[in-house]
Amino acid sequence: MQPHEESLLKLSEPVKRYMEAREEHSTLDLVRRLCETLNKEGIVYCHWKSTAALDRSARGDNDLDLLVSRSDALRFTEILCQHGFKETFGPTELQLPGVLNYYGYDQPADRFVHVHAHYQLVMGQDMTKNIHLPLEQAYLASAVQRGLFKVPAPEFEFILLVIRMVLKHSTWDTTLSGQGTLSPSEKQEVSYLQAMSDRAQIDYLLKQHLPFVDLMLFDDCLRSIQPGCPIWNRIKTANKLQNRLKINGRRSQIPDLFLKQWHRLVLGMRRRVLRRIPKIHLASGGAIIAIVGGDGAGKSTAVDELYAWLSKKFKVSKVHMGKPPWSLTTITIRGILKIGRSMGLYPFMRTPLEYTLDPNSIIFPGYPWLIREVCTARDRYLTYIKARRYASNGGIVICDRFPLSQVKLMDGPQVGRMSSAVKKNGLIKFLTRLESTYYQQIMLPELLIVLRLDPETAVIRKSDEAEVSVRARSAEIWGLDWRGTPAYVIDTNCTKEEVFSSLKTLLWEQL
Repeated sequence: MQPHEESLLKLSEPVKRYMEAREEHSTLDLVRRLCETLNKEGIVYCHWKSTAALDRSARGDNDLDLLVSRSDALRFTEILCQHGFKETFGPTELQLPGVLNYYGYDQPADRFVHVHAHYQLVMGQDMTKNIHLPLEQAYLASAVQRGLFKVPAPEFEFILLVIRMVLKHSTWDTTLSGQGTLSPSEKQEVSYLQAMSDRAQIDYLLKQHLPFVDLMLFDDCLRSIQPGCPIWNRIKTANKLQNRLKINGRRSQIPDLFLKQWHRLVLGMRRRVLRRIPKIHLASGGAIIAIVGGDGAGKSTAVDELYAWLSKKFKVSKVHMGKPPWSLTTITIRGILKIGRSMGLYPFMRTPLEYTLDPNSIIFPGYPWLIREVCTARDRYLTYIKARRYASNGGIVICDRFPLSQVKLMDGPQVGRMSSAVKKNGLIKFLTRLESTYYQQIMLPELLIVLRLDPETAVIRKSDEAEVSVRARSAEIWGLDWRGTPAYVIDTNCTKEEVFSSLKTLLWEQL
């Protein structure tokens, strides 16, 4: 039996069984399947930190901080992809070499799972994590199976935890910034690993792998993170540790100090001044997702639900392509037209366009209404440009409605329909051509989702709106043949929970 295996036996059998049962009871299906596959495929890995709270990792409350052997990197990535995980990037300032991020979606629990894949042991203050300890192979070699996860020897994890906590909380700059004390969970982790560790094994590992961190310095480090340790002692110990570890620094101490302050300034400005909380984006790029459907199909509710779901983690925006924000040009033109209508220069539209597809039933409303539709087309075009730029820079845009050539009653060219009963003169031709130009430049979204609902159910659901309008809009979507188009059609004649579950699963698969 290896020394670190003896350490694990320090926990009584009832306690170990209780911890494993707690982990098993709350484990997400996605986490269980991932770990089972990693073990089955013989991937060399371990959950390298926070093993005192593996139950939280198992249920997705904590990240899965997995240290993986470089030789298994390709197979590990393939396994993540097989289980629906997607690589993501956070703020540039916080990206680290040899550390990648993946997110998966557990559909039964409706939860995201964050895998923090480490190929290097990088640690330090959160703003830079400047220290890389090249102990990966020895650390992985110490790992044993504990329940669902492989975990390192407690002594090895304890040594790295103490070093991490000193670098994170005891340096003079972190002390001055008010980050000089451990959080309750960090204190609990220190106590937990210290109780599990064998002192003789700690001494052996230090001499074997970290000879520049002698036993006296390690004891000073341990004391420096205990409650009640004088501030000066903490700072002095951290400075001594940094000097011993400088050979393992990714940059020298002075540049690292300035970089930490710069990152604090940049991230602080974003949060406090610009009110922008840093969000992650998918490594595969951004996307425009359009939700289309007739009245009563739940478009707006679906957009709000998807936005609330994704925006907790990812860089997401939502836009209403059916009712785009008015540009200054539109505000000016429609203001002038409104004055003209109030003066009786032209009438209200007598036959709303959304009521019928029959061109013979549409009475020409007058040129001002054609101009209004051109303004709407231009505003949709401008809204699309903003959405496309946001997506091209890694964001996810969720669109409520979207101009489609198949859909005539909403969100498409209307000037031709409005003027179908009159002879096409030069002005009408110009306005028709101008409107079409805007719509022709709006390309299909990366993901088009059609919410389909039968018209009679739509009328019942939208009882607060005109029945003829609701039925017409819903009947158009219901009657279209979406085969041969890139659209994914979802029947909404079921519960909201079922619709939202289908939407989330589809969206995550396609992103």
